[in-house]
Amino acid sequence: MQGSERVAGNGLGAERMMTSSTLTAPLAAKLDVEELDVFYGAYHAIKNVSLKVPENQVTAVIGPSGCGKSTFIRALNRMHDLQPGARVRGHVRLDGEDIYAPEIDPVSIRHRIGMVFQRPNPFPKSIFENVVYGPRIHGVRDRRVLMEICERSLRHAALWDEVKDRLDRSAFELSGGQQQRLCIARCLAVDPEVLLMDEPASALDPVATAKIEDLIDDLKKEYTVVVVTHSMQQAARISDYTAFFLAGELIEVDATSVIFTKPRDRRTEDYVTGRYG
Repeated sequence: MQGSERVAGNGLGAERMMTSSTLTAPLAAKLDVEELDVFYGAYHAIKNVSLKVPENQVTAVIGPSGCGKSTFIRALNRMHDLQPGARVRGHVRLDGEDIYAPEIDPVSIRHRIGMVFQRPNPFPKSIFENVVYGPRIHGVRDRRVLMEICERSLRHAALWDEVKDRLDRSAFELSGGQQQRLCIARCLAVDPEVLLMDEPASALDPVATAKIEDLIDDLKKEYTVVVVTHSMQQAARISDYTAFFLAGELIEVDATSVIFTKPRDRRTEDYVTGRYG
């Protein structure tokens, strides 16, 4: 993985920045992505993407399979550092600080920008130990403090009332939807500023999906949320802003109401109206 470096623009980056700056309701940007490229070896997966992620809002990332959605959000907390052969160029600024600057510790970035994956991945531990895993890694040892963190995180994940009497039981005893909310609680336990969610409900049934969607709406009160979803209906329900990707390029980003009713680009219109994808 190389450090941050500028990429020669071809005009598209500037055009997209103009698009992001003309959002229906401009807000402070928590993340500012500028001329981002991601490579897997020689394969150019993300191509010169620039956009701003508004603070305390839900931004949905949509597009057909293989368009680069997951690759894009993994670049937002340096997950590609962990993948051999992956290479990132460009800038991702968190509150104005470039997370790819050479002096920045990627572990500290993942502390501030948490990730929830497509399938629930609880650890083979108790519910309690799953939630407090991160704080323990960061040196918290006081049992009382850990319990406070556990309760706060499970409450934020809308799971406390369902598990408060069995915190010592295995996380694997929970349902799929509960496991996913447990993973969200585990992420919240280290007090991140941004939550990245890669299709967090795609493996869940409709009832569990509805709970995750309600949770996302609550979480934006305290966190900035970026959600990859394959469901345009879900994006329309849960997000304030939507970014449409196609073949590794950002085609359009705007308020969700604009993307789904008055998109500027014909390719966006074709996708959201179901002509392809």
